[in-house]
Amino acid sequence: METKPLPKGAVLVVNAHSRKGQDLFAQAKEKLEAAGIRLIAAHAVEDPTKMDETVRGAVADGAPMVIVGGGDGSMSGTVDELVGKDVVFGVLPLGTANSFARTLGLPLDLDGAVRTIASGRRRRVDLGMVDDDYFVNAASLGLSPIIGRTVPHKLKRYLGRIGYLIWAVKCSVGFRGFRLVIDDGKSERRIWSTEVRILNGPYHGGVELSDHANVDTGQIVVQAVVGRSHMRLAWDWYAKFFKLRDRDAHTEEYQGQSFRIETRPRQRISIDGEVLAKTPVTVKVAPGAIEVAAPV
Repeated sequence: METKPLPKGAVLVVNAHSRKGQDLFAQAKEKLEAAGIRLIAAHAVEDPTKMDETVRGAVADGAPMVIVGGGDGSMSGTVDELVGKDVVFGVLPLGTANSFARTLGLPLDLDGAVRTIASGRRRRVDLGMVDDDYFVNAASLGLSPIIGRTVPHKLKRYLGRIGYLIWAVKCSVGFRGFRLVIDDGKSERRIWSTEVRILNGPYHGGVELSDHANVDTGQIVVQAVVGRSHMRLAWDWYAKFFKLRDRDAHTEEYQGQSFRIETRPRQRISIDGEVLAKTPVTVKVAPGAIEVAAPV
């Protein structure tokens, strides 16, 4: 069956509070128009909490494509407005880690991302869910939400992933492992853990963490760092960052359509970088939930 081409009309919504958003809004607008995209409207949103409202308005007004510029939090915070709608999601990776863009195989530079939106293809992809909240890429519990909740904005904005690393070392002091229960409806797994990643794609924090998670598998992946050791958690990130041969030595992975996750004590959950939930939760996959502009 022949796939419809990407729309040539779009609404641009950029998180001007993101690491690159404020600087690149004018450039993005200019480059999109030069590439043949007719911008019905263009919004530089200074308050990130208004992103979903702006996208909701664009969808309600009948925009055939909504282009969102920002980081993974911007993508995750707005994607709920596109589920079940006849609208294409265009991604401009203007954040720190840009994990969703990496998963889609998008160029991370502005020119390349614009080229994909103008001349790429439609691709239907899965979304993850934490209870009723959709997310594009990954959720996590353990140390990551503490980092995400407390990292100074300027440190993240100007140092990027290195800023996260510096803050992670600070946050690890006093952090303790927790008891984890993962239930797929058929059996339970009870372990000690220091971090759990709920993956719709292979990347989290810009690092490739899983060989099995992707946006077109119809499954969600739950990956747990086993044990209570801080050093084991640090080694896991190090080994995965550098793609060492034994990078999966300290993690267990579970693949399926739905899992119930409980912890003792309760843990906050970071959803694509924003701390939005707390255990216990049900995590699941929403197969083929949206269409995105993807590389040919």
